Amino acid sequence: MPRRAALLACAGAVALLPGCGGRIEVPVQDAALHRGAVLFNERCSGCHTLAAANARGSKPAGQTKPGERTDGPNFNVRKESVPDVLFAIRNGGFSGSIMPANVVVGKDAREVAMFVARYAGRHRPGSGQSSGGQGPSSRSGGP
Repeated sequence: MPRRAALLACAGAVALLPGCGGRIEVPVQDAALHRGAVLFNERCSGCHTLAAANARGSKPAGQTKPGERTDGPNFNVRKESVPDVLFAIRNGGFSGSIMPANVVVGKDAREVAMFVARYAGRHRPGSGQSSGGQGPSSRSGGP
């Protein structure tokens, strides 16, 4: 009996983890974008920040100076395009950072790229200013 109770407690804890502290903001009705957000949360949130995917990244909140190599760009403030995101996914970022290449592939990569392009940059300071989307040759960090 104690073993069964322990298993139920563990199963309950695991079921709560995906929603811990937030939720994915993309409507389920937008199937491809929602799936892109879920994949971003699962595969990219360890390093990257993007509120729409409930992703907090590894950089401490409010830190503006460069930090650890694992501190990926904050996509709340950095706008991206689908081609740039696909380039970064396929090549492991833009600057030889430690982002793994092909962290998602095929349809999954396209859905993540569409999601990031649609939702990134929504919290940029100064509504008309872009802090990204410069293309791969002028980057200093990888998506």
